[in-house]
Amino acid sequence: MNLEFVGATQIVLGILARFWPVWLSLAIVLGASYFYRKKLGLYGQLFSTGVGIAGLAICFFWLFTAIFASRIATFDPLAQVAVLKNAMPGAIAPETSGGGVYLLGGDNLARDVFSRMVFGSQIVLIIAPAATLFALMVGITLGLPAGYYGGRIDALLSFLANLVLAFPVILLFYLLVTPAIVEMGIPRWMAGVFFLFPIVFFLTLFWTRFKNRPDRIWLYMGLTIVIGGWIYASLVFNADPFRILSLTPNQLNIFAAVVFASSPGVFRIVRGLTMDIKTRDYVAAAQTRGESPWYIMLWEILPNARGPLIVDACLRIGYTTILLGTLGYFGLGLAPESPDWGTAIKDASRLLRSFIHPALPPTIALMSFVLGLNLLADSLREQSMKD
Repeated sequence: MNLEFVGATQIVLGILARFWPVWLSLAIVLGASYFYRKKLGLYGQLFSTGVGIAGLAICFFWLFTAIFASRIATFDPLAQVAVLKNAMPGAIAPETSGGGVYLLGGDNLARDVFSRMVFGSQIVLIIAPAATLFALMVGITLGLPAGYYGGRIDALLSFLANLVLAFPVILLFYLLVTPAIVEMGIPRWMAGVFFLFPIVFFLTLFWTRFKNRPDRIWLYMGLTIVIGGWIYASLVFNADPFRILSLTPNQLNIFAAVVFASSPGVFRIVRGLTMDIKTRDYVAAAQTRGESPWYIMLWEILPNARGPLIVDACLRIGYTTILLGTLGYFGLGLAPESPDWGTAIKDASRLLRSFIHPALPPTIALMSFVLGLNLLADSLREQSMKD
């Protein structure tokens, strides 16, 4: 069957037009943020430099792409149109298949490269920030007492962290997601332990702050147990009664691997910051008032360490994105049919094409998102140094 194609200009204009919800959202959010920047604290300060604006624009672009993916994409990411297997960009799908244009061509399974790239942003924007958040919770919860108490607690926790960091990251991920390890249930047990840390963190946070305020303490702790228990059961055991939150076995394995590999790095940063901040005068004043050690760690030390932690979180999301892509490329990530960028690059690498190679769109997407996070981290670092 002879295929019909649209021209290069129509391809470019078609891609730009498909992203109209993103352009509109960017104009509204960035415009409003710039107008009210003086009232938005650290976030508003990012608009004082071109680097900060560029980082925010790129990150927001992919965020809105993930939100409006179903409206932007021209095809279902898993849909196959047999005649468009390995099709060149601009190929027009036959009317019998519903019509439409493969703006960036088709892959070796006759799926639309453009739509898969767009839907791949949803996977990255869900897994990378969420896994990084859990890694921060684990690292903070263990790093604070290690740096504050020192001694045997510090020695034990530092030894465990260094033990994990001694493994090459790729080898560590490979071991954690291999079928033999998964069948033993080790990633699920690891996830069960790691996902307890946010609950313990917030329970301790509220208890140290409001233990003398019974009107608030039981409300906050009750909400923490109910909401935390719901999230825990949903993510670890896939037992959400409302069917809102869920993780596939592959996603759970990746979550456990990312948290396990990233937590020691966060731990070392928090430990070092705690050892420095605990010598400050305001910490000594809190000790003089008779505040408990955990109150001092959570309400005196941690808020003053937020700048470096925010910067590290941005960088760590970028590292996690690269790791997800690497795992997908080696076939150790999500399901083979997943549209995540790493899997898309792996599938496209088998095809030889000189004009807009199918691996190019997901590669550029991954690279641009990580670039945006790095620019955002650089701007945040600059602003934190001014403070």
